[in-house]
Amino acid sequence: MIRPEEFEELRPLLFSIAYRILGSVSEAEDAVQETWLRFASSATQPASTKAFLSAVVTRVSIDVLRSARVRREDYVGPWFPEPLLTDPYEDPARSAELADSVSMAALLLLERLTPLERAVFVLREVFGFGFPEIASAVGRSDAACRQLAVRARRHMDAGRARFEADRKEREELAGRFFDAFREGDVDGLRELLAADVSMVGDGGGKAPQWTRGVFGADNVAQVLAGIALPFARIGVVVEPHSVNGQPGAIVRDRDGKVLNALALDVLDGQIQTIRSVNNPDKLGHVGPVADAWAVMREAHQARRPAH
Repeated sequence: MIRPEEFEELRPLLFSIAYRILGSVSEAEDAVQETWLRFASSATQPASTKAFLSAVVTRVSIDVLRSARVRREDYVGPWFPEPLLTDPYEDPARSAELADSVSMAALLLLERLTPLERAVFVLREVFGFGFPEIASAVGRSDAACRQLAVRARRHMDAGRARFEADRKEREELAGRFFDAFREGDVDGLRELLAADVSMVGDGGGKAPQWTRGVFGADNVAQVLAGIALPFARIGVVVEPHSVNGQPGAIVRDRDGKVLNALALDVLDGQIQTIRSVNNPDKLGHVGPVADAWAVMREAHQARRPAH
């Protein structure tokens, strides 16, 4: 007898597995829905519902990722994951792994792995599954999964920058950053940025690229200060918000519609990277999406001095 309440209890875990494999909120939700359909149509009750559902959502996600990777080869400009505002799955015993693994930086590192390596890494390193369960989920031997895990960990460790451990300290720094941004305070911004800071945006060819790529503290501070006043004049609001477990913000137009999501990488008391997700296709789950082109045109007009 299939029990829907069992599935609902496990839904947060299933979504969290799928999102880390796919880097997409919408695709992860679809993978979870497909998992439910397979669970509901199963003729037998599995010995472990958690193991069964985790295996199914992993297999579905691997298949989706393989086709998504082909599409991403033709993607216009940098590709970033869809911003995740809240991770629905919590496990106090693995809170550090969960927070670290959902950051934009970590998800971009996961993009370097093969779909199988990615799935094995997520199940093993993030969620603490045993190798027999992982082998069943990905259809490989226990020994093969151990090799995949070693390879994946090597790739991840080679590219990983550790984040500031103190969440309160990061959030305080982010608060100062967004205050300086709203005020167009070049000096205030500059002192919070690493010398080699980068600011990059993902518009997918569907949004203005005011963050195509700006590098260095002076340049980033000048660009941010330069757009702050015109944005303020037309009612654009910057709402600090956790984005992928890191300090960030949701930027909204005067009607509350979403313009973009910003995620900050903080290390050694400075902002190292500012990533902006501008592609409207990646923002629908956050809320109604603004017409970014119209907002940028209006901001451009607002730059002109009033006569």
